[in-house]
Amino acid sequence: MLDIDPSSATSVPPELAPLVAWGLAVAGDVGRPGGPGQLARVVRVDRGECDVITAGGRVRVLSDSQRAQDEVAPVTGDWVSIENEDGLGEVITEIFERRTSVSRRDPAERDLEQVLAANADLVAVVHGLDRPLPPGRLERLLVVAHKSGAEPVIILTKADERVDDDSEAIVRAVARDVPVVVTSVTDGTGLDTLRDLVGPGRTLALIGASGVGKSSLVNALVGEELLEIGEVRSSDAKGRHTTTARELVLLPDDGGLLLDTPGIRAIGLWEAEDALELVFGDLEVLATECRFGDCAHSGEPGCAIAAAVAAGEVDERRVTRYRDLVAELAAQRAREEERERRDRKGGRKGRGGRGSRGGRRR
Repeated sequence: MLDIDPSSATSVPPELAPLVAWGLAVAGDVGRPGGPGQLARVVRVDRGECDVITAGGRVRVLSDSQRAQDEVAPVTGDWVSIENEDGLGEVITEIFERRTSVSRRDPAERDLEQVLAANADLVAVVHGLDRPLPPGRLERLLVVAHKSGAEPVIILTKADERVDDDSEAIVRAVARDVPVVVTSVTDGTGLDTLRDLVGPGRTLALIGASGVGKSSLVNALVGEELLEIGEVRSSDAKGRHTTTARELVLLPDDGGLLLDTPGIRAIGLWEAEDALELVFGDLEVLATECRFGDCAHSGEPGCAIAAAVAAGEVDERRVTRYRDLVAELAAQRAREEERERRDRKGGRKGRGGRGSRGGRRR
């Protein structure tokens, strides 16, 4: 292993010094490639190929996901080992353990994890003030951010185009202790705050719907039109997908890293019970006061949450969203347990291994 003090770039071996700006010192013990392998960080993933940053610069490599650790496919932000193979060129041969992992339930498969980004220090839920705010979507994205293991933050973009003066208040009420940064790329509001929040060697991953201004924000912070920006429909403020790949971008003067992601439509949760408690902590505390330990908060006698709703202390719609998420995670857990029972009965290995293609894990 590379014995690196996470708070100090001076402990990085001299030959790896160019990777400090890409997060090596912050990454801590990322691992030492075995044999002839070369340490690199994935900055972009396409089908079967990746762009990585090595101490010598940017390299296009193949993704040998079957050899690279039990079919765990690399995702943007991963630290990897690459080797040169005859007839293939540079190939990813190992993916080092992820410190943090932004993931959701794969929208194409009911019980499969899809990892969106790795080794982010902060995960920002991005929402545009030019559109109405669906609280349920914000809550789901906050659960994803909390579950990642990184520091969650909320970025409200397009402050100069706000259509609802209540949106910011709603966000702060839902966010509780999560920092909220209001920005505008038009007049520069909040950009310096974001630069300070990221800092040298740290990675900020941006998640949110299409058209909320993630790519515009990256361009403004970088200071050039680095990423393509899509038009937003005036009828409903929805954007089209112009970011088609997750890309890691270095800020000027080695000021940190931004990880832009394509717009997220479906936000299925994956094994996020602990993160759910962080977003709905007030309801979790109330639930301990219910008469019955298995209270479902849907009309049972002695329900403390129902009493709070009746007293006007809690929004009933928020309780409904909370119940839905609890039920979703419980059903997911039950299916996983049933599959494991079937696998054991049939003498087969469970499918809860490290992962599968596309940054996904069963």
